[in-house]
Amino acid sequence: MTISTEIAHRVESLIGRDRVRAPSGRETRAAQLIAEPETQEEIGEIVRMCEANRSSIVAIGSARTLGAIRRAPADLGISLARMTRVIAYEPADMTVAVQAGITIGELNAVTSPSGQRVALDPLNPGLATIGATIAAHHAGPLRLSEGTARDLLIGIGFVGHDGRAVRGGGRVVKNVAGYDLMKVMGGSFGTLGIITEAVLKLRPVPAVYAIATKECTSASDAFADAAALNDAAPLAHLEVTSPAPSEAIGLAPKFTLLAGISGTATEIEYLRETVAKTLGAACQFHARDSADQLYARLRDLESFEGLVAQVATPPSALAAFLIEGGVEFRAHAGCGVAQLYSRELSPERQLETAKIMRLRARACDGYLRVLRADPEIAGEMDFFDTPSSGALTLMRRMKGAFDPNGIFNPGCFVDGI
Repeated sequence: MTISTEIAHRVESLIGRDRVRAPSGRETRAAQLIAEPETQEEIGEIVRMCEANRSSIVAIGSARTLGAIRRAPADLGISLARMTRVIAYEPADMTVAVQAGITIGELNAVTSPSGQRVALDPLNPGLATIGATIAAHHAGPLRLSEGTARDLLIGIGFVGHDGRAVRGGGRVVKNVAGYDLMKVMGGSFGTLGIITEAVLKLRPVPAVYAIATKECTSASDAFADAAALNDAAPLAHLEVTSPAPSEAIGLAPKFTLLAGISGTATEIEYLRETVAKTLGAACQFHARDSADQLYARLRDLESFEGLVAQVATPPSALAAFLIEGGVEFRAHAGCGVAQLYSRELSPERQLETAKIMRLRARACDGYLRVLRADPEIAGEMDFFDTPSSGALTLMRRMKGAFDPNGIFNPGCFVDGI
């Protein structure tokens, strides 16, 4: 009897045979077996079983992140596909409490009739669960104006050591209890526990949205325009794309500036005038369906084949890093964050290129995380950068306190945590 078969029998005894299955698609690289619990209590029972048997366990959304960065599949994956309930929605308070398996697309379908939204826009919100978005700290173009999940999260629930249910924060914006706990769980990549619930602040859906584009002859010109525009107007988002990503989103294969503006009709009129004055006659505006479609293509830009990484630097240092890097990119120009695409590299070259880009990021007080590499070298690739010795010591202490048995997504985070 194999280990996965033994685990399957044990999990079946806890939640039933019909909710235990083999992994499919991206899940196969994340876990050897998938369980689909329906309650937090069931997850607690499974966690206690895994701790007793020293079985590794990971939380599964659509497995887009874990499927790319795990060196080897964990023993058991916990899919939250059956935990998608809206627990409480208070339009007047502009807050919502949900189970972690609901996707951002599903949640916004609930809140949009009230003119509200969760202003998180990771790649393909129809696949991005709330739990995965928080755990992997996913964010898209709207990070400039709306922040990330950490900025919108006011309450969290998760199952941790000994299968205990832990909660922090509350359901009203003024409640700051558990603030540090929520910051800790955000971006922890499931290494401290399985996120099961979240309470989020909502934002109004803008009455009008438009996007301005400008083709530039060089990356330096594009970033100079972006810097001037970022100082001139409050933008919804601000990106610079290199030729290949520009072409991939339906524009000419040139260095391109894309600036989103949103607000009331009066605000949009002012913003259009400011953007046009700053960018000059070469600026083009896209409105209504055209703007929505272009934004969706920009947000959902699929990773190119080969090495894909994300760099974060001080905003003032990002342009120089990218101009000297010689790789294709999508840059969130106002935030100091960019996705990098190095295509047509052999696995060996991918390892070398990642090391070089990481050293260059550190040289400008930044860091680099590899988002995807050839599966052949997944066991050799350092997907996460290494923090300072003091920060790493603190992270290891936290891992030991939250997960003393080392079962939650082990070996898949910073320095093998």
